[in-house]
Amino acid sequence: MLDLKLIRENPDVARADLLKRGEIEKLKWIDEILELDEKWRENLRRINALRKERNSIAMEIGKRKKAGQPADDLLERSKEVVRQIGELEKENNAIREKIDYYLWRLPNITHESVPVGKDDSENVPIRFWGKARVWKGHLESFLEQSGGKMEYEVIEWKPLLHADLLPVIDGADLERAAKVSGSRFYYLKNELVILDLALIRFALDRLIKKGFVPVTPPYMVRRFVEQGATVFDDFEEVIYKVEGEDLYLIPTAEHPLAGMHANEILDGKDLPLLYAGVSPCFRKEAGTAGKDTKGIFRVHQFHKVEQFVYARPEESWEWHEKLIKNAEELFQELEIPYRVVNICTGDLGYVAAKKYDIEAWMSAQGKFREVVSASNCTEWQARRLNIRFRDKTNEKPRFVHTLNSTAIATSRAIVAILENFQEEDGTVRIPRALWDYTGFKEILPVEKRK
Repeated sequence: MLDLKLIRENPDVARADLLKRGEIEKLKWIDEILELDEKWRENLRRINALRKERNSIAMEIGKRKKAGQPADDLLERSKEVVRQIGELEKENNAIREKIDYYLWRLPNITHESVPVGKDDSENVPIRFWGKARVWKGHLESFLEQSGGKMEYEVIEWKPLLHADLLPVIDGADLERAAKVSGSRFYYLKNELVILDLALIRFALDRLIKKGFVPVTPPYMVRRFVEQGATVFDDFEEVIYKVEGEDLYLIPTAEHPLAGMHANEILDGKDLPLLYAGVSPCFRKEAGTAGKDTKGIFRVHQFHKVEQFVYARPEESWEWHEKLIKNAEELFQELEIPYRVVNICTGDLGYVAAKKYDIEAWMSAQGKFREVVSASNCTEWQARRLNIRFRDKTNEKPRFVHTLNSTAIATSRAIVAILENFQEEDGTVRIPRALWDYTGFKEILPVEKRK
C-alpha cells in the first residue's frame, strides 16, 4: 500500500513508476486520488471550523443559562452545526473509502536499479555461478542463455528429464496421486522423501547459524493477512479457500510471517527480526495450463524454507542483498549451477520494490529455471498490516520494511539435483553437503538394486 502523503506531495513519482511498470490505465487513478484528497481536506477544514463554532456556541449557551437568558436560537444553530458535521464526516468517510480502494491496488514504487521491461524475457542476469553440465544438443542454447559468462562441460549423452527419471528410481508416483487428488499432485517415495526432509534441515541449520529464528507458522490464515501480504483481487485465483470459513491455505510461509506482527508497534532495539519459516505451500497454479504438467516442478503442494525479515527502512536494501546471498550460499553448497536475475518491471508484481531470482541450470531441460525469489517489499506490506516500530516511547512510530526470500523450495531443488547429478545409467548422486542428512550418497535405478 502506498503512502497517501507520497502521492499528495510527489504525484509525478507515482506516475513515472506506473509508466515504468506499463500500468498506463492506472495513471488516471493518481489524478482521481488527488481530487478526492483535496475534497477530503476541504471537508476537514469545514468540519474543524464547524467544531470550533459548536464549542463556541456551547460556551455561549452556558453563559446565557447562567444569566437566566433564553438560548433557543443558539440551540437551533447548534443542532444545525451538528447535522452539517455529521454529513461532512459521512461524505469524508466515503471519500476515504474511494482513496483506499485505489491505494490498496497500486503497486509498490520500484527501486531505481530495477530494469524496465515488458515481461520475463527482459529480466537481466547479473551473475553466474558453478560449472554447468551441458548436453551437446543444448550447447548453442546454453551459450546464448549464459552469455558466455559461465563455465561448462559438454556431455555426449542426453540426461533424462526429471519426470522421466522419477519412475527409473521409483522416486514418485504421479499417476496414483492424480487418481486421488488430481493433476499436479504427487506421492513422493523412497529416497526422495528423505532428500526432501534433508533439504529442509540443511537450509534451516544454515539460517539458524545466521541468527534466524525457526518458525512453523499456521498453515491457514485469515483473509486480512492475505489482503495485507498481496493484492488479494489478483491473488485469489492462486490460493485455496477453506469453504465456509475465513481461512485460506497458505501459498508461502511469507504470508503468515508477514501477518505475525500485524497491528503491532515493535521495539526498535529488536530490529531486525529474522525468521526462517518452515511450511508446506499450497497453490492452485491457475493460469499455468500446459506448463510443467509432468513431474514435480510446478505443483499444488510442496515444502519450503522461507527467509523473512522485519527491518529498519534505512537497512532494508542491505538486507535484500544478504537474503539473496544466503540463498546463493545454499545452492553453492549443493553444487547446483545457477544465475541470479534482476527482475524487470513487467515481471516484478505489485508487492516488491525489487526482486532477485535464482535460476538453476537444468541439464536435462537445457534451461535456467527459477528456484528462489528474494524481494524487498519496503513498507508496502507493513502499511497494509499496520506494522510499525519506534525506538523511544514518546517517538512517532514508523513503518518497518518487510523482506522475504526463498531459502529452499524442496521440490524444485530436488528437480535440480535429479537433472544435474544423474549419471548415464540413471544413478543420481547426492550433493556432498547432504550426505550427513540423507545417510546415503546416491540413488540407484530400481533395476540395479539388490
